[in-house]
Amino acid sequence: MSLSIKMEIDALEDVTCLDPELLQLPEVSRFALKTSPQLVEDLFSQWLSLPETGHLVKSLIDDAKAGTKVNAFANFTNVNAVGSNSLPSMFSSGSAPPLSPRSSSGSPRTSKQKSSPSALGFPLKLVREPTQEVIPQFYFQNGRPPTKELKEQDLSKINDLFNNPLNGLQIDEFKTVTKEVCKLPSFLSSALFRKIDVDCAGIVTRDAFIKYWVDGNMLTMDLATQIFEILKRPGCKHLTQVDFKPVLRELLATHPGLEFLRNTPEFQDRYGETVIYRIFYHLNRSGNGSLTLRELKRGNLIAAMQHADEEEDINKVLRFFSYEHFYVIYCKFWELDTDHDFFIDRENLIRYGNHALTYRIVDRIFSQAPRKFTSEVEGKMGYEDFVYFMLSEEDKSSNASLEYWFKCIDLDGNGVLTSNEMQFFYEEQLHRMECMAQEPVLFEDILCQIIDMIATEREDCITLWDLKRCKLSGNVFNILFNLNKFMAFETRDPFLIRLEREDPTLTEWDRFAHREYIRLSMEEDVEDASNGSVEVWDESLEAPF
Repeated sequence: MSLSIKMEIDALEDVTCLDPELLQLPEVSRFALKTSPQLVEDLFSQWLSLPETGHLVKSLIDDAKAGTKVNAFANFTNVNAVGSNSLPSMFSSGSAPPLSPRSSSGSPRTSKQKSSPSALGFPLKLVREPTQEVIPQFYFQNGRPPTKELKEQDLSKINDLFNNPLNGLQIDEFKTVTKEVCKLPSFLSSALFRKIDVDCAGIVTRDAFIKYWVDGNMLTMDLATQIFEILKRPGCKHLTQVDFKPVLRELLATHPGLEFLRNTPEFQDRYGETVIYRIFYHLNRSGNGSLTLRELKRGNLIAAMQHADEEEDINKVLRFFSYEHFYVIYCKFWELDTDHDFFIDRENLIRYGNHALTYRIVDRIFSQAPRKFTSEVEGKMGYEDFVYFMLSEEDKSSNASLEYWFKCIDLDGNGVLTSNEMQFFYEEQLHRMECMAQEPVLFEDILCQIIDMIATEREDCITLWDLKRCKLSGNVFNILFNLNKFMAFETRDPFLIRLEREDPTLTEWDRFAHREYIRLSMEEDVEDASNGSVEVWDESLEAPF
């Protein structure tokens, strides 16, 4: 390129005069210049053929070869000054000559001239090979290794705790390590001990603990990942209900708030079973019984574990571990299970909540539309199935509950609720109102109320997303199949509204369980006073643990 320009410049040196009229073009506007790239090309070619331009380019090339600092802008200004005196203006007065095109569609000469370092007013320098920068490792397959300071700090604690003649600890001595070194809830101590003591020797040595906790990079993991790694079985990438049973056993054996259950092992088993069902109900969103690390992190189980480890009153741990909540669930199940075979059929469930539910919604539950039963008995639900049902029925504000009932109403399973599907369930509600001599509310009015309450994105259907983003969405299902709650919603008890506003952190389930526990306690006190003894529950049931 520089050679061709040099040849053109040498040829221009022989030109002694140039007719300025040859450079004249019709006067054009700036808009025309922008919309006509070819016109700009012609102007640039004519400007480049000027002797002054040739001398400028030649001097720049010579300076570049000599390695001297050049100022293209100053030289270009001088050329413009000379050219403006010797040539008549090609534009209207006061306008400057057009700059060379800056777009990629411009002249090849222009694009290369623009990229020249000397044209920017900087001296040419030798281009050096870019130095290679070492990027530090940011992915570690087995977790990020601990820093030197953290490792030394933990090793100091480990040496102090394992300083004994055996150079190791037994399972009853290991809780201090779990709390002080690992910073884990104390009732995970047995699970951690057995995770390290793979040979079942009954003792964990200092070296074995360091190999697992320090060398295995466990101490740099977040708390949820640590618990996940401790509980899951080798080769598995998820947690099952069985993995939580050792944790619940130790919680029942060591927590002061559950000490009163030690003489009733059958209720210890039921309590642990209920806690596990509640964990999977809220955390296992896929519903496949396999809890992933992502699901564990998204839930609030870790915080509940820490709370349970610090709080002596287990009933204050409302998430998952409250004994009062277990008591309410189990008593409700026992009340409906009239033959005490630990199964519930349609006729049993229809009595729930003083016959609050419609037959159509009960039929949908037993068709296993919201969830496949684990009872493996045709036409009957087991205790786990009942826990899922009761949590969904009494707390329709949770995502798990909304998904449960959405599947029930979605008759064709297409992922949306239509007016026909909602009318199918509401027809029985309407019939029950008429039988109870209450003023019926037409479905058309109900549908308008639902659409206004949910503020759906589409007018012809309701999606699960519509329900999840509305705080009042649980009332939709009460309107469709729970007459008692529908009437309560219509009357809007001011006392209950005030209670909800006093402590907004409590869920619908928390308030319901508290009321029911008080009621059941009072009934039991009255029964004890009349009978003079506590009713003995069936203890022949096989423990699930």
